Amino acid sequence: MCDKHYVSRLPYLKDRIHAAAMYCSDGRVGEHFDDFMQDGLKLPRYDRLALPGGPACLAGYTEARLEEEGVIDELRFLVSAHQLTRIVLIQHQDCAFYKNRLKVRDASIEQLQRADLVRSAYTIRHWVKIDQIDGYFLRKADEGIVFEPVQLD
Repeated sequence: MCDKHYVSRLPYLKDRIHAAAMYCSDGRVGEHFDDFMQDGLKLPRYDRLALPGGPACLAGYTEARLEEEGVIDELRFLVSAHQLTRIVLIQHQDCAFYKNRLKVRDASIEQLQRADLVRSAYTIRHWVKIDQIDGYFLRKADEGIVFEPVQLD
């Protein structure tokens, strides 16, 4: 805990980027998400929706029904208040949400996650009315963390 108040030296930039990313709240890859969004996709200051399993909550699981309703409501708000025009959905390798909450076997997780990106994009298009949705799968590789595009239609 910090005993004194902290002052960030970063400037406040009021202009919005009109994009959001939805991904897992796993802190081990949080900086990688930021790096990819800011440097890979050139989307600085993007809005963030981080929760266990990320976009999986929009894929129709009964185990995530409450989260689905909340995220749809939040996305509608962000579209209205922040004028979102683009959403980036990201799944990551070895996600505990799939292993622990959904009880998916390791051998099936990645295939299911990729399919869930497609289902999540459909849900967003249906309920939130955003057409520009991109999907990515984060994988650990010898050269570092790789973000692979996933076709969503």
